[in-house]
Amino acid sequence: MAFNELRTAAVELERIRPALPVLYEIEDTFFSRIEKKNVEVVSKRDMRIPLNLRPGGYFGIYNSDGGALGRGDGPVYDKAVININDYRYAVEYTRQAEWATDNSKKAVTQTVKKLTAQAMQEVRRAFDALYQTAGNGVEAVVSGFTGTGPYTLTCATDGFGIKLLRYGQKVDVYSADLLTKRTTTPAQITFYDLDTKQVTINSGTISGIAVGDKLVVEGASGLPPVALLGIPYHASNASTGIWLGFNRANVPEIRANRVDAGGSALALSQPRLALNKIGDRLGKNRMKKLEAWMHPVQAAAYEELGQLVMVINKTAKEEAFNPYFGDVMQMAGARVMTHYMWDKKRIDFMDINNWGRAVMKEIDFYTVDGRKLFEVRDPDGGLVAANLFYIVTSFNAFVDNPAEMAYIDNLEVLTGY
Repeated sequence: MAFNELRTAAVELERIRPALPVLYEIEDTFFSRIEKKNVEVVSKRDMRIPLNLRPGGYFGIYNSDGGALGRGDGPVYDKAVININDYRYAVEYTRQAEWATDNSKKAVTQTVKKLTAQAMQEVRRAFDALYQTAGNGVEAVVSGFTGTGPYTLTCATDGFGIKLLRYGQKVDVYSADLLTKRTTTPAQITFYDLDTKQVTINSGTISGIAVGDKLVVEGASGLPPVALLGIPYHASNASTGIWLGFNRANVPEIRANRVDAGGSALALSQPRLALNKIGDRLGKNRMKKLEAWMHPVQAAAYEELGQLVMVINKTAKEEAFNPYFGDVMQMAGARVMTHYMWDKKRIDFMDINNWGRAVMKEIDFYTVDGRKLFEVRDPDGGLVAANLFYIVTSFNAFVDNPAEMAYIDNLEVLTGY
């Protein structure tokens, strides 16, 4: 028999490409912009945010020839109140995983070192997603499902799909009205397909599921659940509910400005109307630092409006062709800021300086007597060959002037997105 490759397999060298590409996004665009804005150090007690809510004094005509001037009045001051939530990101690895990859002769990367470095990025990405929620931690809405356990869920009714979720993340399932918690322990996402807007969750602790149910960040307490006060919480013109202690029905001054697109495509009149609503409330001088935040799909829709009136003047020489606009775009004078985490059906106009954080503990490793790593123990008290570490923080987000915010919602999403 001829000497063939089968006989040489035992001495062949295995080549592993040293590059280690990341096949998922780790983005914190919005969180990084507001992280250092208006940080207020707080205790566990509620923080007060003083507001000059309404003007005062009586203006009118009087008779200077001995007429009465009458009594006077003054501005109305009030306070918003905010408390903090505690957040943690838990990481566990085995000793074997560490030892098997602890130098370049064993692996293309030292996985535990990379795990530690990437943990902080994951935390920031998690907060970037949570900022897109309305104070209840809802990160997806079930539009369809198959199976009885595990469940494969389709989440395709809103402008997020499953974008705010993460593979491996644990979530709680709540009813559509957020008044019934269907999980006794959190369910884990074991399959994640962004294109089809589908996730699979293990279902050993779920008591049924229905269309309209909501996937909520793990650990939120209350019915309805309470979590980070994000953009839709502060930028809302709702006349029901509570904003930082104020009843929205009784205090229209704390409502944001809304333009309802009604499911139609973006029109040039909508951003102008949104900004003029701010101007009507606060005047022209308060609109100089506004930015327009949106998913790139709405930037593309805006770009298409510009392409409809574009004229290309061609000369006789060879020229590059690019009918698209660059990154420096403006919408009714506001700088366009694109973010893939944003609601595809919404555009928000805001001044970043209007945001702040009430912070009891900044993002950092959980430590005990200087220790950041903790051993795992089995039920009989013995050690397990594994380590744990945590990243923790305690804070909440506030806006000190909702009237300075405007949003366009219920926008049509371009085909393909």
